[in-house]
Amino acid sequence: MKDHDIHLSRRALLKTSAIAGATSLTLLSAPSILRAAAPMRLTFGHGAAPGNPRTIAADKFAELVKEKSGGAIEVMVAGSEQLGSDPAMITALRTGALDMTANSQGPAAAVVPELAALGLPFLFEDGATAIRILNEKLQDGLTPKFEKVGVLPVGWWDNGIRHMTNGKRPLVQPGDLKGLKFRTPADPSTIALFEALGAATAQIAWSEVYVALQQGVVDGQENPLTNISSAKIYEVNPYVSLSAHKWESTPVLMSKMAWGRLDDNAREVVRGAMAEATALQISLSAEKAEELLAEFEANPAIKVNEVDRDAFRKKTASVIDSWQKEKSFGDFVKQLREAVGA
Repeated sequence: MKDHDIHLSRRALLKTSAIAGATSLTLLSAPSILRAAAPMRLTFGHGAAPGNPRTIAADKFAELVKEKSGGAIEVMVAGSEQLGSDPAMITALRTGALDMTANSQGPAAAVVPELAALGLPFLFEDGATAIRILNEKLQDGLTPKFEKVGVLPVGWWDNGIRHMTNGKRPLVQPGDLKGLKFRTPADPSTIALFEALGAATAQIAWSEVYVALQQGVVDGQENPLTNISSAKIYEVNPYVSLSAHKWESTPVLMSKMAWGRLDDNAREVVRGAMAEATALQISLSAEKAEELLAEFEANPAIKVNEVDRDAFRKKTASVIDSWQKEKSFGDFVKQLREAVGA
């Protein structure tokens, strides 16, 4: 099934209803019409390709906001890095040039360093568990840190359990990464993880990764299966190693300036629409990962292999220990480890 042909299945809709109750953003009853002389427009940027669960959820959010506000608020969605890279969009958010973004954990961690700890190796088995722990035990401590840099987290989406791809060979043991250069996001925990495994790293914008792999600038990269598929990474990296080495969030952030322009009714609409879009994104992310794994395994041009996860876990354990010793965010790492039982 092609990415742009994704449709919501009955199973996805049922999952959406179930997950909505578990999100931290409680669905609030909103007035059907907000009185306004002209529509208020919010610009929502993200970097995902068409067909990605992030793209579908962002479009659904815009649809719901318009519906719940009676047309008084319109959300203009621009994906595929049309408004710049993820770091550039966060900068635009802080200056008020952009209203909202479904961003990536790495760039967001550049302004709130604690966020990078969510991607420490082998903490989470799946996205649903990670987001539940984040909402129930960690969000209250993170929100004030975002507010200090001029943004508000209005939702936590699932960026998936991440796996490795490369164009050279199957990766089964940590030693198989020796001599390879991996593209990673500008995320310190991911960089530390791959350096602990003996690989070199390079930080390249997501929009440039396909060409960088094609031209041999880097040998491999790591991402959830949804991103590997929607960006067609498997075309230039046929070896897909199911490492499940880390999970990452997709923080949905809003400019404090934009939030300040909203009255109470408008904020209620945004919260309610985000709750539904969040449930949809989480559901689609999990369902799509299952579908893609089956597709990849059935495709003779893609070489899928399992890895020795215990060996990888042991090789990267020092990364978590060293992060807990950091003065600036060590307390958060300790809180995180306690929350997940690591």
